[in-house]
Amino acid sequence: MGIINATPDSFSDGAELQKPGADSFQLDIDKALSRAEAMLADGATFIDVGGESTRPGAAAVSEEEELDRVIPIIEAIKARLDVCISADTSSPLVMLQAINSGAELINDVRALLTPGAIEVVSESKVAVCLMHMQGKPGTMQKNVSQTSYDNVVGEVFGFLKGRVEYCLDQGMERSRLLIDPGFGFGKTVQHNYLLLKKLAHFSELEIPLLIGVSRKSMIGEVTGRAVDQRLAGSITATAFALASGAKIIRTHDVAATMDAIRVNSAYSSAE
Repeated sequence: MGIINATPDSFSDGAELQKPGADSFQLDIDKALSRAEAMLADGATFIDVGGESTRPGAAAVSEEEELDRVIPIIEAIKARLDVCISADTSSPLVMLQAINSGAELINDVRALLTPGAIEVVSESKVAVCLMHMQGKPGTMQKNVSQTSYDNVVGEVFGFLKGRVEYCLDQGMERSRLLIDPGFGFGKTVQHNYLLLKKLAHFSELEIPLLIGVSRKSMIGEVTGRAVDQRLAGSITATAFALASGAKIIRTHDVAATMDAIRVNSAYSSAE
């Protein structure tokens, strides 16, 4: 799953898609489309488009602004490329318009807890990724020493199990569901690596795992690398995730990640 951040304050690469010479953030659709084309050529099967930054400390954006950022990209990708489009949003209005514009997957960091979100998704035919997050993006990592879990693996597992069961109770087919333990979303470095180490435990839910570790602070904290120098660490974490059963890898670096996926596949199938 390749990432397109249609935001000026993404922790990694969102501002690179800004129109040149613009006084305020204005998305360059041609740049975004070129990036999607490159990701598809490198092996991506999903393109994840987001217009609300969920990095630690990020400010909230209005639904109108989020719509202005993501809908034109989704429409452009849908018109030009044969790829599954994912909308990274928690807003029911953005979900609805994204679905109407061609999105086939909703990637929700709030696991359909926003009022109205479950109704929009359940009444459609799209898939949804349910993610765990403790707190809110604006404050979730401000004081990680106060990030509280008695048992991080058990609590994240229990939350995702509950959200899966709720979606099933709402009439959604199990085949439409994905889960994500939410690396970096209200978790210390130690929490993140314990989740990664115990990732195979989540297979008990019999729901495909989507994993996003690309360039995150959990990589930077242990390597001392800046955001744009975290590829090797990200691929190493990805390899552990694949070995533990991850089915979809969300990444900024599609070509290198596809190499890791191919090597893991060859290793797993060797007899």
